[in-house]
Amino acid sequence: MHLTQLNHECLLHLFSFLDKDSRRSLSLTCHQLREVFLDPRLWNLLHFSSPCQLRRDNFVLGPSLRYLTICWYSSRVLQVCNIEDWLKSSFQKDICSKHESLVSTFLTHVCHMCPNLLSLTLSGCGHITDQDVISMLQSCRKLRCLQLENCVRITDRSLEGVAAHGDSLEEVKVDFCRNITQAGLQAVKERRPSIHLSAERSADMIPDSKPEESVPLRRTLQKVLLFS
Repeated sequence: MHLTQLNHECLLHLFSFLDKDSRRSLSLTCHQLREVFLDPRLWNLLHFSSPCQLRRDNFVLGPSLRYLTICWYSSRVLQVCNIEDWLKSSFQKDICSKHESLVSTFLTHVCHMCPNLLSLTLSGCGHITDQDVISMLQSCRKLRCLQLENCVRITDRSLEGVAAHGDSLEEVKVDFCRNITQAGLQAVKERRPSIHLSAERSADMIPDSKPEESVPLRRTLQKVLLFS
């Protein structure tokens, strides 16, 4: 039997075993397989291992998306993206300029197109902001699980968003987010006691301090050594 002799449901099942690139390559062979590729039921889960993958035309965003993960495990995250803007060299700023808006722009599309999202994981996304997280909470009202790891621009404002808009949230993790404080965590626990909240190291790390703020010399040296 030729592949195209299978009905749509069988083809949909076969496509589900392929990665995003393989799905797209197969979809370019004929109109029938392209229709399978575009079927929203195929895209209930998306995983990206770097921001550059968000630029590829090898996936479909839609209301069927339930689980979204963007994880960037790279030395560039620690050595460039996680450094405060006022400490970055011109070279580091130039590197960041090429990708700093990628995840935020993508999340904006998710807000508009994926209202049924249940789980969102963002790890190593050094340029996402509190507003990105708050917008997701406001748009994806069915969100049950939110996991943020090593996202340095995330502050207690995101936790305020969790408390204000997380009606469906059951689990929230903010691991290794150095600008989260114990006060912010406590506020969520008080306002949303039903949420399982965890924060590995977040409130115990050295938070960012703007240049005009008075910072003890010892803390400044610790930050310089950490990212050198």
